[in-house]
Amino acid sequence: MYVAVATLVELCRRSPSAPVIILMLCALCLVASPARAQEEDPGRFEVRSASVELDEGIYYLNAWLEYRLSSGAREALESGVPLTIEIEVEFLRSRRFWLDAAEASLLQAYELQYHALSERYLVLNSNVGEQNSFANLFSALNFLGRVNALPLIDEALLEAGESYQIRLRTSLSTEDFPGPLRLLTFWRRDWSLRSEWYEWPLGD
Repeated sequence: MYVAVATLVELCRRSPSAPVIILMLCALCLVASPARAQEEDPGRFEVRSASVELDEGIYYLNAWLEYRLSSGAREALESGVPLTIEIEVEFLRSRRFWLDAAEASLLQAYELQYHALSERYLVLNSNVGEQNSFANLFSALNFLGRVNALPLIDEALLEAGESYQIRLRTSLSTEDFPGPLRLLTFWRRDWSLRSEWYEWPLGD
């Protein structure tokens, strides 16, 4: 028996305090459906390339990210659940006899929504409040995957003469999901959408 994500979304809206045991049974039904699982797309997040450039004392990020949502994530999105996609960037100071130390970090968040009335996909830059609208999901994900001149850090905040590594990854955050749906993501591996760290030396 397969319990659709849309059904749980509706449950979240109608009864936020639904008994946990019911939600666990729903999750078990999802896990116990191998035939359905074979049909589903597990999704994929990947950093294909990344670089930084220094302009007037500020480091800016340029990156190409590949986003393919899992079947469950797409179903939740089209059922009205906003998806939060995060980009994490860290500057690591290289240390000869110890682990590299994180000197600075940036978290850039985007909210992806589907507006059923207009049949448009909306991308909101949560850090600055800018919003863009797209006719289809492919265009929205393609926009998210092209990072151009994202400001990262002032050069003066990095110690002169030190060697730094930069690393970048992107992931689907489930922290803001309604309780029942957040519980579901614990049982479903296809909700664990996160790229590997992509790392390169500052200056390359």
